[in-house]
Amino acid sequence: MLLQKPTLYTDFYELTMAQGYFLSGRHQQPANFDYFFRSLPFKGGYVIFAGLSDLLEIIENFTFHEDELAYLKEQGFKSEFLSYLKDFQFQGDIYSVKEGEVIFANEPVLRVEGNILETQILETVILNTLNFESLIATKASRIKLAAGDKSVLDFGLRRSQGLGGLQASKASVIGGIGGSSNVLSGKMYDIDVSGTMAHSWVQSFGDEITAFRTYARHYPDASILLVDTYDTLKSGVPNAIKVAKELEEKGHKLIAIRLDSGDLAYLARQSRNMLDNAGLDYVKIAASNQLDEYVIKSLQNQNAPIDLFGVGTKLVTAYDDPALDGVYKLSSINGNPTLKISENIEKITLPDTKKIVRYLNEDGSFYCDGVLLEDEGEQDVVYHPHVTHKSSKVAELKSETLLSKIVDQGRVTIIPTTPKQSAAYARERLTKLNQEHKRFDNPHVYKVGVSKKLRDLKDQLVQKG
Repeated sequence: MLLQKPTLYTDFYELTMAQGYFLSGRHQQPANFDYFFRSLPFKGGYVIFAGLSDLLEIIENFTFHEDELAYLKEQGFKSEFLSYLKDFQFQGDIYSVKEGEVIFANEPVLRVEGNILETQILETVILNTLNFESLIATKASRIKLAAGDKSVLDFGLRRSQGLGGLQASKASVIGGIGGSSNVLSGKMYDIDVSGTMAHSWVQSFGDEITAFRTYARHYPDASILLVDTYDTLKSGVPNAIKVAKELEEKGHKLIAIRLDSGDLAYLARQSRNMLDNAGLDYVKIAASNQLDEYVIKSLQNQNAPIDLFGVGTKLVTAYDDPALDGVYKLSSINGNPTLKISENIEKITLPDTKKIVRYLNEDGSFYCDGVLLEDEGEQDVVYHPHVTHKSSKVAELKSETLLSKIVDQGRVTIIPTTPKQSAAYARERLTKLNQEHKRFDNPHVYKVGVSKKLRDLKDQLVQKG
């Protein structure tokens, strides 16, 4: 489990508000919160939803232990509130899209229902888990799109933010990465692990050929040789060829060589020629060194003969956009719809209990999403949430509802998916997203509209102030 004791993994004000609700006798008031994000990361066209399986584990274990209550007492919390927390367990309902779903801005992809105290106290852990894992899964998805049918591995643990590397490796797999160097994530999440060697291995021997031979002797059927420690084309690749031939004589095969510096396209082409001329066309070429979707796309456009990409820093840190702006907002309290009003119209939230309906083109591809009130039926039109004259006709289109109940009165009602299962689902869903939404440069904006009834309710509440 990611967190053995998750209750204090929160912001202090979540607990002060919870105590305030309790002391004022308001803690049993029913409330709904929505999780959504306002803008797409990486200037992209979509997000891969991830983190749900970890969140479900956290919620199942969200109880306060004696040492935690003692700590809260030291922080000044009142004894009657701490007595309440002693028996606390989440007893509400949660609705969510599936892990691996393709989602978009300004749609409530997770809804939490219960009393105001229990729904409030989950805020930070929900945001922390879903924002980070969805961000990394999305980055991974973009990298895999650039790589096409080439293999991609996560090499990022040493550059990740502390123990976030565990979630980063898991989320990378959900986004489409084939495996990881992260051994603990492999054990925790049942994801494939692999690796090669470091420059220090080569340097630790008296010469490069001895380093290669020693490694190949210990791993005759699993050797990937790092060829750029001294001179890639004059030393590394020729020595790798010698070792590959020696392995052949013993009935084994070298798996690959790895390039980790220099002009990767040029070095890959030269290395490929040298390997092929030596009759080693089966030896693959792996490449690493500050790769991301743009570098990989460039290498692909140059027809660089690279078979496997090892991506590290720019994957697990979401280097160019390091935070998803997911928020968790109250949509109803005590049976009454509510919203957050802002002078920035894009930040005015959607009130009341809602669902997401995805409308499909004739070929089954995604056309647009509609955010509707929970009790609404079929729609003819969905409207732009901020621009009144923009709308999309959806009459007679096939549709699917994306939210389903995953927690019922505090009890998880689904078996959390594994990263590989979520990855398969994400891969299948991405095939239904049209190419113009997946391109890296100026992707076409996917339409997310609201029903007339929801739009009118929002306008009424804004006018009331």
